[in-house]
Amino acid sequence: MKILPILILLVLGACKHNNQDTEPKVETVVSYSPQKQANEVVNAEPRTRVIDHEPVAEFPFNIILKDVDGNVKNSNEVFKKNGKPTVLFFWLTTCAPCHAKLNAIKPLYPEWIKEADFNAYAISGDYSKNYQKFVDQTKKKNWEWETYNDVNRGFREILPGGLNGYPQTFIFDKDGKLVYQDKKYKRGDEVRLFETIKGICKA
Repeated sequence: MKILPILILLVLGACKHNNQDTEPKVETVVSYSPQKQANEVVNAEPRTRVIDHEPVAEFPFNIILKDVDGNVKNSNEVFKKNGKPTVLFFWLTTCAPCHAKLNAIKPLYPEWIKEADFNAYAISGDYSKNYQKFVDQTKKKNWEWETYNDVNRGFREILPGGLNGYPQTFIFDKDGKLVYQDKKYKRGDEVRLFETIKGICKA
Protein backbone atom coordinates (compact mmCIF):
# COMPACT_ATOMS: atom_id res chain seq x y z
CA MET A 1 0.00 0.00 0.00
CA LYS A 2 2.99 2.34 0.46
CA ILE A 3 3.94 1.96 -3.20
CA LEU A 4 0.85 3.83 -4.48
CA PRO A 5 1.59 7.20 -2.75
CA ILE A 6 5.19 7.02 -3.98
CA LEU A 7 4.04 6.48 -7.58
CA ILE A 8 1.63 9.42 -7.32
CA LEU A 9 4.41 11.71 -6.08
CA LEU A 10 6.70 10.63 -8.93
CA VAL A 11 3.99 11.35 -11.54
CA LEU A 12 3.23 14.79 -10.08
CA GLY A 13 6.93 15.66 -10.00
CA ALA A 14 7.32 14.72 -13.65
CA CYS A 15 4.32 16.86 -14.65
CA LYS A 16 5.71 19.86 -12.75
CA HIS A 17 9.09 19.46 -14.41
CA ASN A 18 7.54 19.29 -17.91
CA ASN A 19 5.61 22.53 -17.34
CA GLN A 20 8.75 24.51 -16.53
CA ASP A 21 10.69 26.44 -19.19
CA THR A 22 13.32 24.22 -20.75
CA GLU A 23 15.64 27.21 -21.39
CA PRO A 24 16.73 29.63 -18.66
CA LYS A 25 15.75 33.26 -19.08
CA VAL A 26 18.70 35.51 -19.84
CA GLU A 27 18.63 39.21 -19.01
CA THR A 28 20.44 41.23 -21.64
CA VAL A 29 22.18 44.42 -20.55
CA VAL A 30 22.88 46.80 -23.42
CA SER A 31 25.55 49.41 -22.90
CA TYR A 32 25.43 52.64 -24.91
CA SER A 33 28.21 54.74 -26.31
CA PRO A 34 27.62 57.72 -28.63
CA GLN A 35 30.31 56.52 -31.03
CA LYS A 36 28.68 53.09 -31.29
CA GLN A 37 25.35 54.76 -31.95
CA ALA A 38 26.94 56.90 -34.67
CA ASN A 39 28.37 53.81 -36.35
CA GLU A 40 25.05 51.97 -36.21
CA VAL A 41 22.94 54.78 -37.65
CA VAL A 42 24.85 55.04 -40.90
CA ASN A 43 21.92 56.03 -43.08
CA ALA A 44 20.23 58.29 -40.55
CA GLU A 45 17.65 60.66 -41.97
CA PRO A 46 18.03 64.36 -41.12
CA ARG A 47 15.71 65.67 -38.44
CA THR A 48 12.48 67.26 -39.66
CA ARG A 49 12.50 71.03 -39.47
CA VAL A 50 9.88 72.28 -37.02
CA ILE A 51 9.60 76.07 -36.99
CA ASP A 52 6.62 77.68 -35.28
CA HIS A 53 7.36 81.16 -36.64
CA GLU A 54 10.29 83.46 -37.30
CA PRO A 55 12.20 85.08 -34.42
CA VAL A 56 10.93 88.54 -33.52
CA ALA A 57 14.46 89.95 -33.83
CA GLU A 58 17.25 89.43 -36.32
CA PHE A 59 20.25 87.18 -35.78
CA PRO A 60 22.64 87.69 -33.96
CA PHE A 61 20.12 89.52 -31.72
CA ASN A 62 20.83 91.79 -28.79
CA ILE A 63 20.92 89.44 -25.80
CA ILE A 64 23.11 89.81 -22.70
CA LEU A 65 25.24 86.70 -22.13
CA LYS A 66 27.60 85.77 -19.30
CA ASP A 67 30.42 83.25 -19.54
CA VAL A 68 31.88 81.02 -16.82
CA ASP A 69 34.47 83.66 -15.92
CA GLY A 70 31.83 86.28 -15.23
CA ASN A 71 32.45 88.23 -18.43
CA VAL A 72 29.30 89.89 -19.76
CA LYS A 73 28.94 90.12 -23.53
CA ASN A 74 26.28 90.83 -26.10
CA SER A 75 25.10 88.07 -28.40
CA ASN A 76 25.81 90.29 -31.41
CA GLU A 77 29.51 90.18 -30.56
CA VAL A 78 29.55 86.52 -29.44
CA PHE A 79 27.80 84.91 -32.41
CA LYS A 80 30.17 85.04 -35.33
CA LYS A 81 29.15 86.46 -38.70
CA ASN A 82 31.63 84.41 -40.70
CA GLY A 83 29.51 82.93 -43.45
CA LYS A 84 28.88 79.70 -41.55
CA PRO A 85 25.66 78.21 -40.11
CA THR A 86 25.24 78.65 -36.36
CA VAL A 87 23.89 75.96 -34.03
CA LEU A 88 22.47 77.00 -30.65
CA PHE A 89 21.97 74.33 -27.99
CA PHE A 90 19.63 75.53 -25.22
CA TRP A 91 19.85 73.72 -21.89
CA LEU A 92 19.26 73.99 -18.13
CA THR A 93 21.45 72.77 -15.28
CA THR A 94 18.43 70.95 -13.81
CA CYS A 95 17.37 69.28 -17.10
CA ALA A 96 18.39 65.61 -17.32
CA PRO A 97 17.55 65.27 -21.06
CA CYS A 98 19.68 68.36 -21.72
CA HIS A 99 22.69 66.70 -20.11
CA ALA A 100 21.99 63.45 -21.96
CA LYS A 101 21.90 65.27 -25.29
CA LEU A 102 25.05 67.31 -24.78
CA ASN A 103 26.90 64.35 -23.26
CA ALA A 104 26.03 62.33 -26.38
CA ILE A 105 27.25 65.09 -28.68
CA LYS A 106 30.51 65.77 -26.81
CA PRO A 107 32.57 62.75 -28.03
CA LEU A 108 31.21 63.16 -31.57
CA TYR A 109 31.83 66.89 -31.83
CA PRO A 110 35.53 66.75 -32.88
CA GLU A 111 34.52 64.69 -35.91
CA TRP A 112 31.53 66.92 -36.58
CA ILE A 113 33.65 70.04 -36.98
CA LYS A 114 36.03 68.17 -39.26
CA GLU A 115 33.19 67.13 -41.56
CA ALA A 116 31.08 70.30 -41.47
CA ASP A 117 31.96 73.98 -41.14
CA PHE A 118 29.65 75.57 -38.56
CA ASN A 119 29.58 77.59 -35.34
CA ALA A 120 28.17 76.09 -32.14
CA TYR A 121 27.19 77.56 -28.79
CA ALA A 122 25.41 76.18 -25.73
CA ILE A 123 23.13 78.67 -24.01
CA SER A 124 21.91 78.07 -20.47
CA GLY A 125 18.45 79.39 -19.72
CA ASP A 126 18.97 79.15 -15.94
CA TYR A 127 17.83 81.91 -13.61
CA SER A 128 20.61 84.11 -12.22
CA LYS A 129 20.33 82.36 -8.84
CA ASN A 130 21.66 79.21 -10.55
CA TYR A 131 24.58 80.95 -12.22
CA GLN A 132 27.17 79.27 -9.98
CA LYS A 133 25.64 75.89 -10.74
CA PHE A 134 25.95 76.77 -14.44
CA VAL A 135 29.63 77.63 -13.92
CA ASP A 136 30.39 74.45 -11.98
CA GLN A 137 28.62 72.14 -14.43
CA THR A 138 30.11 73.81 -17.50
CA LYS A 139 33.65 73.55 -16.16
CA LYS A 140 33.10 69.93 -15.19
CA LYS A 141 31.71 69.05 -18.64
CA ASN A 142 34.67 70.65 -20.41
CA TRP A 143 32.77 71.09 -23.67
CA GLU A 144 34.61 72.24 -26.78
CA TRP A 145 31.93 74.70 -27.83
CA GLU A 146 31.47 78.13 -26.22
CA THR A 147 28.93 78.18 -23.39
CA TYR A 148 27.01 81.12 -21.94
CA ASN A 149 24.24 81.91 -19.50
CA ASP A 150 21.30 83.92 -20.82
CA VAL A 151 21.40 86.37 -17.91
CA ASN A 152 17.97 87.92 -18.42
CA ARG A 153 16.46 84.90 -20.19
CA GLY A 154 16.07 87.12 -23.23
CA PHE A 155 15.90 84.34 -25.80
CA ARG A 156 12.49 83.34 -24.46
CA GLU A 157 11.15 86.66 -25.74
CA ILE A 158 12.42 86.38 -29.30
CA LEU A 159 12.65 82.71 -30.32
CA PRO A 160 9.73 80.67 -31.69
CA GLY A 161 7.88 78.79 -28.97
CA GLY A 162 9.37 80.88 -26.20
CA LEU A 163 11.79 78.07 -25.27
CA ASN A 164 8.91 76.15 -23.76
CA GLY A 165 10.55 72.80 -23.06
CA TYR A 166 14.23 71.87 -22.89
CA PRO A 167 16.51 70.89 -24.50
CA GLN A 168 16.02 72.77 -27.74
CA THR A 169 18.25 73.29 -30.76
CA PHE A 170 18.07 76.13 -33.26
CA ILE A 171 20.10 76.34 -36.46
CA PHE A 172 20.60 79.54 -38.43
CA ASP A 173 22.01 79.36 -41.94
CA LYS A 174 25.02 81.30 -43.19
CA ASP A 175 22.78 84.34 -43.78
CA GLY A 176 21.35 84.28 -40.24
CA LYS A 177 17.96 82.87 -41.24
CA LEU A 178 16.36 80.35 -38.88
CA VAL A 179 16.11 77.09 -40.82
CA TYR A 180 15.71 74.45 -38.11
CA GLN A 181 14.26 74.00 -34.63
CA ASP A 182 13.73 70.95 -32.44
CA LYS A 183 13.01 70.12 -28.83
CA LYS A 184 13.41 67.20 -26.43
CA TYR A 185 15.89 64.35 -26.84
CA LYS A 186 15.97 60.62 -27.34
CA ARG A 187 18.97 58.41 -27.94
CA GLY A 188 20.20 58.63 -31.52
CA ASP A 189 18.82 62.14 -32.12
CA GLU A 190 22.39 63.48 -32.12
CA VAL A 191 23.22 61.44 -35.24
CA ARG A 192 20.17 62.67 -37.14
CA LEU A 193 20.89 66.21 -35.96
CA PHE A 194 24.36 66.08 -37.50
CA GLU A 195 22.91 64.90 -40.80
CA THR A 196 20.72 68.00 -40.68
CA ILE A 197 23.70 70.24 -39.89
CA LYS A 198 25.68 68.80 -42.80
CA GLY A 199 22.76 69.40 -45.14
CA ILE A 200 22.48 73.03 -44.04
CA CYS A 201 26.24 73.53 -44.40
CA LYS A 202 26.09 72.28 -47.98
CA ALA A 203 23.10 74.42 -48.92
